[in-house]
Amino acid sequence: MIHRLLAVLHARNLEFLRDRSTLIFTLLLPVLLVIGMGFVFGGPERPLFKVGVVAPHIDPAAHPFLRERYVEFIPLPQAAQALEKVRHQQVDLLVDLTEPPRYWVNTDSPKGYIVEQLLLAAAPAAHREPVSGAALRYVDWLFPGILGMNMMFSCLFGVGYVVLRYRKSGFLKRLYATPLSAFEFLSAQVLSRLGLILFVTVILYAGIGAIIGFHNAGSTLLLLLLACVGALSMIALGLTIAARFSSEELVGGLLNLLTWPMMLLSGIWFSLEGSPRWVQWVAHVFPLTHVLDAARAVMLDGAGLAQIAPQLLFLGATALAFLAFGAWSFRWRID
Repeated sequence: MIHRLLAVLHARNLEFLRDRSTLIFTLLLPVLLVIGMGFVFGGPERPLFKVGVVAPHIDPAAHPFLRERYVEFIPLPQAAQALEKVRHQQVDLLVDLTEPPRYWVNTDSPKGYIVEQLLLAAAPAAHREPVSGAALRYVDWLFPGILGMNMMFSCLFGVGYVVLRYRKSGFLKRLYATPLSAFEFLSAQVLSRLGLILFVTVILYAGIGAIIGFHNAGSTLLLLLLACVGALSMIALGLTIAARFSSEELVGGLLNLLTWPMMLLSGIWFSLEGSPRWVQWVAHVFPLTHVLDAARAVMLDGAGLAQIAPQLLFLGATALAFLAFGAWSFRWRID
């Protein structure tokens, strides 16, 4: 019995080691994750306060207050959106340091009171404009991220492994003998998975809302449209991975290579506001980032169709591009 076990163990180890692509991903993925988390979470100690500045960029030489320690200054050139952040206590203070200087502070925010004293020490003549509004709970901000993460895993892994299983079992080889085209087969897979994901997402939305409640200032129908377009984009992305490969380990490695950066950089758990520009640029390559940005704009700020149209266009364009590429590169058989 031990000899048989060792023989099978030896054969499986050789099979894994000879699969060069899987071996590379197994070794490379943890290294990339460590490097990525070092860039995102590394660096100096995090500031205690967040202050929005009505300006396209921050110039510390422009005013002594901008050189305060333990304060993170975020450029917010659009004053209307910046005021919403003060109202929801997403920033502790909003300042406009052009002459005459003025600032907006939420009278219900304890951190706003403290950072206001720092501002007045550097600019005693600054004009105060109070803003009121309850802080958004973390659960209100996190809720769209949880739904988006569940959607991401269902889209990528739910479709990728199904197509891979069809190919390895020979089912695709039998379908190849029929008049069915690759585009038709992939479209059917997309629509099937889309219906399941929307059903599960609606159940989660209603169930979690009934249990804990959450803030939703926008249209539920608009959220449903966003979920539909966003799911289409991520399902099509998963299909491009499974369209050609036949190695389960390789497909799993590629899907993990997509999901982990999206989990870290798409804003599921924390906001990337104030992070380096290149990090934000990389984050906006992922479909999940656009889904969450649009969902939070609708739910937290009451945005309408015009406000989230850029995200919807990006998601729709990527869905078509991924589906077209997947159909072009699709392989029915292993050999």
